[in-house]
Amino acid sequence: MPTGKKILITGATGLVARTAAEALGERNEVWCLGRFRDPEVERHLRERGIRTWRWDMAGDADGFDGVPDDFTHVLHAAVERGSGDFEEVVAVNSVATGRLMAHCRGAEAFLFVSTSALYAPRAPDHRHTEADPLGTESAWLPTYPVGKLAAEGAVRALAVTLGLPTTIARLNVAYGPHGHGGLPVILHKMMLAGEPIAVPRTGQEYCSPLHTDDIARQLPRLWAAADTPATVVNWGGDEVVGVRDLMSHVSRLTGVPVDFAPGDVTRGVVAFDVTRRRNLAGPCETSWREGVRQVLAAHFPGMVKPYP
Repeated sequence: MPTGKKILITGATGLVARTAAEALGERNEVWCLGRFRDPEVERHLRERGIRTWRWDMAGDADGFDGVPDDFTHVLHAAVERGSGDFEEVVAVNSVATGRLMAHCRGAEAFLFVSTSALYAPRAPDHRHTEADPLGTESAWLPTYPVGKLAAEGAVRALAVTLGLPTTIARLNVAYGPHGHGGLPVILHKMMLAGEPIAVPRTGQEYCSPLHTDDIARQLPRLWAAADTPATVVNWGGDEVVGVRDLMSHVSRLTGVPVDFAPGDVTRGVVAFDVTRRRNLAGPCETSWREGVRQVLAAHFPGMVKPYP
């Protein structure tokens, strides 16, 4: 972990960035920007010495008034997922990201968290590389990949225009103890409600789950890889896991039965070739089976069965 740096993080109240914010806050000056809808989360961050600042991505250009501009490192994990309005989600994500980069133009490194949802559909077991074709098709959240792709364009342009060393990290299935917990927790809540999990009619979809502990560990090296033009990297775990296998493991850990519903509409997760990420940031340390057990225990206390 870096020491003595001045770091700005957006999205630190959610799943992806909170663990990193807490880890970085131990030896650095960390500022977290967000809406802070949950006062307990903000209180917890402040108790750790982290500075918080109200910032709404959809707000006006004055949102950075009073925010320093001498940050050494930036992690931009906040996102406007959208609720169906494509024009709004494109404008909010690209403009807010552009304003943030302009404000922090003197930083040593800027990291933008993008998404695996940008890749065009391929065979379910295909391991996507950074050179694979992109698309914006998502049945479960149509506006999300469109907003991310628009923001990637803004990031690429401003990295070069401002001379700001940048990494674009396309995040796979993140999971951890904070926020909504990630795919294992989201789908387990469906299991608890007696709802089936959507899967393909044949075979299964695969993903490359990444624990937030590994996100925190790999972040400094992805900052170190920042460049102009921007470095693009697939940010996923070392293990490729089928959704059926993932949720069957959850079922075994919790004793809650899982029902799979084959069909044409699924969450559309993809698997990664993580060769570039391993070269830049090193291997993961958390295995998916143990990581899922830990995360379920954090979100559902007392439900997870002990290992035999």
